[in-house]
Amino acid sequence: LPLLLEATLLRLASGSHHPFYNGFFYNHIMNDKGNGQEKVVYFNGARLVVETPKDPVYSSNGANVTLPCHYHYEPDLEAKRKIRIKWSKLRDDYTKEQDVLVAIGKTYKAFGDFQGRAHILQGGRREASLIISDVHLQDDGKYRCEVIDGLEDESNVVDLRLQGIVFPYQPAHGQYRLNFHEAKQVCQEQGAMLATFNQLFQAWSEGLDWCNAGWLADGTAQYPIRQPRKPCGGVHLAPGIRSYGPRHRHLHRFDAFCFSSTLRGEVFYLDHPDGMTLEEAKQSCQDAGAEIARVGHLYSAWKFLGLDRCDAGWLADGSVRYPITKPRANCGPAEPGIRSFGFPDKGRFGVFCYKER
Repeated sequence: LPLLLEATLLRLASGSHHPFYNGFFYNHIMNDKGNGQEKVVYFNGARLVVETPKDPVYSSNGANVTLPCHYHYEPDLEAKRKIRIKWSKLRDDYTKEQDVLVAIGKTYKAFGDFQGRAHILQGGRREASLIISDVHLQDDGKYRCEVIDGLEDESNVVDLRLQGIVFPYQPAHGQYRLNFHEAKQVCQEQGAMLATFNQLFQAWSEGLDWCNAGWLADGTAQYPIRQPRKPCGGVHLAPGIRSYGPRHRHLHRFDAFCFSSTLRGEVFYLDHPDGMTLEEAKQSCQDAGAEIARVGHLYSAWKFLGLDRCDAGWLADGSVRYPITKPRANCGPAEPGIRSFGFPDKGRFGVFCYKER
């Protein structure tokens, strides 16, 4: 065996007449003719570098956004090269990445919900930036910009964050009744989506304090605490996000943390001298050319449009709530927020309607 190893090393040394750079070359690559003959591909000596911003890119629901990505070579290569660009979205639960777009030159293909909304910015030299138009709630997250030059493949990540608001949600039948899939569904029914950890952390940093655990988009159950107290993890724990970690998505049940962004329309209040039942409220909104507002609509209007109304109104889920931005007597607690009357079986109230622009 030592003699065989020595002979192999001598043969490799004697065969070093092949030109290569930085001590690397790619061997045993099938040629383009597909006839099984080997072709040696040599490293060109330049390193491919992909650059994206370190800070998050912020946008909002319905807006257009550009995710910057550029590439270059070190040292620089002047010759024009046939580059393939691929964008993909990283999933919150770390499963397979979602394909967004692939492009070669001016030819590109977008996938799934990004069809018709995503394309490469046709700008300067070595541009790989992605433009997303009509941003959707589910567009929030991390995107990978990948540049492929032959056998060279480099990538970097852009963090797209939507300006929005996180709100806890319990259905009419009470606390801790939702498995993961049901939580995801109820958030969608409220004009929202399950919040990510980053969104919940941002909401906590802005003052959200909630002692009930709720599902997040990655399949974990967590809750934000600003004021430590005995029923919420104990008084000796520091403020922060309490986590139960990943839970069984079918068997375990919690509330939900939903995320809603800026509105594409407006929320307004309708009243009647005698109030309205839920069905009458829905009809009143339809008569006004609108629909009864969802919980996410009300939170967004309160957060971004300053909606302030000290009158309780029906929402689409059968709950009765009202938004307060300027606390005052007879309008609930001393802090701004969305006040809730729960899900009354009967009663007559006004209604909050939503109309898209």
